[in-house]
Amino acid sequence: MGLKRALENILAHLLVVLMGLMVLNVLWQVFSRYVIGEPSAFTDELARFLMIWLGLLGAAYVSGKNGHVAIDVLAKRANAKNQKVLKGLVSGFIILFCLAAMVTGGGWLVYTTYELKQLSPALGLPLAYVYIVIPLSGLIVVYNKVVDIITD
Repeated sequence: MGLKRALENILAHLLVVLMGLMVLNVLWQVFSRYVIGEPSAFTDELARFLMIWLGLLGAAYVSGKNGHVAIDVLAKRANAKNQKVLKGLVSGFIILFCLAAMVTGGGWLVYTTYELKQLSPALGLPLAYVYIVIPLSGLIVVYNKVVDIITD
């Protein structure tokens, strides 16, 4: 599927950019703390937010590559037909979890923090911008698993 490959490509590049920003952020923190003698006030918070985005988007990326951790003892012992059924069931449960927890729950979190106008203490960034990655990643995982079910 061309759309899936394009999405993986975009995610891969975005993850590289986020990781690069995180490295620069942490280097600035170390430099400002030990060389200048005055630690930067925003770097801890920014590193935390970048880690959230890296973790969730990284999980979405890995789900598209089917590289996530799996317990496959049962699947390895099953015949080809049962392996296909088991893979479909697992993908279905992943879809249900992501829709319930990440898309619905994450969407509610984004909505709530947006409506309450919650800001991060150091950066003054609306927390809804930080949390938007939860439903976004959930939608990407759902898409990847639906494509897996269709193409299997």
